[in-house]
Amino acid sequence: MSFNTFGHLFRVTTFGESHGPAIGCVVDGCPPRIPLSERDIQPYLDRRRPGQSRFTTQRQEPDAVKILSGVFLDEAAGMQVTTGTPIALIIDNVDQRAKDYSDIKDKYRPGHADYTYDVKYGLRDYRGGGRQSARETAMRVAAGAIARKVVPGLAVRGALVQMGPHRIDRTRWDWAEVDRNAFFCPDADKAKFFAEYLDGVRKRGSSIGAVIEVVADGVPAGLGSPIYGKLDGDLAAALMGINAVKGVEIGAGFGAAELSGEQNGDEIRMGNDGKPVFLSNNAGGILGGISTGQPVVARFAVKPTSSILIPRRTVDRYGHETEISTTGRHDPCVGIRAVPIGEAMVACVIADHYLRQRGQVGETPSWPFSPPRAP
Repeated sequence: MSFNTFGHLFRVTTFGESHGPAIGCVVDGCPPRIPLSERDIQPYLDRRRPGQSRFTTQRQEPDAVKILSGVFLDEAAGMQVTTGTPIALIIDNVDQRAKDYSDIKDKYRPGHADYTYDVKYGLRDYRGGGRQSARETAMRVAAGAIARKVVPGLAVRGALVQMGPHRIDRTRWDWAEVDRNAFFCPDADKAKFFAEYLDGVRKRGSSIGAVIEVVADGVPAGLGSPIYGKLDGDLAAALMGINAVKGVEIGAGFGAAELSGEQNGDEIRMGNDGKPVFLSNNAGGILGGISTGQPVVARFAVKPTSSILIPRRTVDRYGHETEISTTGRHDPCVGIRAVPIGEAMVACVIADHYLRQRGQVGETPSWPFSPPRAP
């Protein structure tokens, strides 16, 4: 199976399966002399880790990351730093229960990739989905922790802004609230509602989808290319590459179709610091595939978890019609733990484009430009 690598200059290759002995990744292209230890990565993995509330899978994985290569002690600085060589990371799997899947190993879950994997490869690891499992995304989160250190001043934050048909009240948005509840929700009142709502979904043996918003502050202007290397195009591809994601939008997104030209275009004035100030951000920080210097804003929709208790009609790999009901440990809303994954993918893409820009252009041209001299 190929296509396990993403990025151009900041490249990430992941490996491992849900119920294998370990999962891991190799991050290549990270510049040298960046301070890096397991302590820089672990907090992000802890945010994604399963079993932290009744609203996520109860699989108990510590997700303790180990750095195997690509770092060395800089005696002059007195700290461990990157060497510029591939950084290999690994996490041991310690709580596998393959027996949970023995009853459905030959059946295809509606909405899941069971059928498509089987029809493509003729072989499928049914233990937790094998390679198709969201377990793999832990390594993307680890890589994202490194990516955050590549771009000076970059801050990437995500939040759950919708569950099922229920949206947050944006006037109550509080970034500090995101880390105070089990849903990564910036609206304290809606987080309380989500707890009761998701309890009902879980007790019915069903699942529900969600929408995640990721905001990247400190993105330099000028990242991205105008045709095939658009920053928003690569962000969309990266976010669509997350398990269960079915839609991505940048800035106003699909809402832009409802706006007039004067409503949608972000007007510009000059700030006191001599830099342009945008009066709105419908573009989501990207125009023509190139960053404007505003916050980059992306949202993605996560479908409901396909492994549910409610019986569903399906077929097995031998062509027989049957029914399926999935027991075991599953997220009633997989969108909750998608928040740190979305953050990581955005960080990786921005780090990649930052290195591309530095390699092609070097220092970003000084703006504003001097007017041409009169003849």
